Amino acid sequence: MSAVLELRNIECRHQAQTIVDNLSFHVNEGDLACLLGPSGCGKTTALRAIAGFEPVSKGEIIIRNFVSSRPGFTRAPEKRRIGMVFQDYALFPHLSVADNIGFGLNHKSKPERQSIIDEMLEVVDMAGLGQRYIHELSGGQQQRVALARALAPNPELILLDEPFSNLDIEMRERLNQDVRQILKSKNMTGILVTHDQHEAFAISDHIGVMNNGQLLQWDTAYNLYHSPNSLFIADFIGQGVFLSGVLKTPDSVETEIGTVSGDRAYDFATGSKVKLLLRPDDIVLDSAGDIQAEISHKAFKGAEILYTVKLHSGTELLSLFPSHHNFNIGEKVNLRLAADHMVAFQE
Repeated sequence: MSAVLELRNIECRHQAQTIVDNLSFHVNEGDLACLLGPSGCGKTTALRAIAGFEPVSKGEIIIRNFVSSRPGFTRAPEKRRIGMVFQDYALFPHLSVADNIGFGLNHKSKPERQSIIDEMLEVVDMAGLGQRYIHELSGGQQQRVALARALAPNPELILLDEPFSNLDIEMRERLNQDVRQILKSKNMTGILVTHDQHEAFAISDHIGVMNNGQLLQWDTAYNLYHSPNSLFIADFIGQGVFLSGVLKTPDSVETEIGTVSGDRAYDFATGSKVKLLLRPDDIVLDSAGDIQAEISHKAFKGAEILYTVKLHSGTELLSLFPSHHNFNIGEKVNLRLAADHMVAFQE
């Protein structure tokens, strides 16, 4: 499978500060990738460099085997065959939906242009709305128009910069699935930039977690959640707590709630102090369980309730119960350990 985009050890600087440091990855044709990380981690700067809005001080950006950026050379954005969807949509309020979508198609004949506009309206499920104006649309519809406009010129690559951050949670979740389906139906190669892991999980085939300008792990959502390669990623992805323990054997850790054995071996010295990651689904309610705890906090999630439970030692853990198990703050519960994998980091 051929790579549409390849970044080779790129660096982006602003004055004396390094914003993106030695960043390398590639995205194959038809794949949807994501750069995920907290604010200020360098993900947006990396996206802008891919688009041609930021120069690189080291390395290369290659699009379809053509070097588009290297030190001293930045190919113009309009020559990169890239579609871009911005956080604020960047739509023209004085143009109709159809004219917004067709804005980059002026080189086409009128029938060709109209045919592409009609196709894009169908693709984003807005057929019949071409004559409306932007102020007549909901936020979700405006985002669909922005996506249709980016797709209309048939770009090699589509870039999405925090595209759903202005939408409410329900609309965001619906659009996540819709956008993935639309891009997959067009066999489009894309990169999403976001700080929202749920968004990244819903849309992307591969996710790169960034912090302090560096790529820490490039992997699937499943592996980032279950096999994080650093303490930062373990803390940033999903919910969980770190329980102090001692490495008893390469694949078991002794903790205050018992010995946890896993499906991987660590090369830390036996007896090393470690931090063991426990997810809410690793601690389950069990009336015969040997872990006694007190409910200290609860968050209703619909089908489930996320409980914070306090052990006798004062250590707090997270646990998900089915929501018909509705305990009050201060109630005592019995739990058991149900961790069938082990994620540990040396202290």
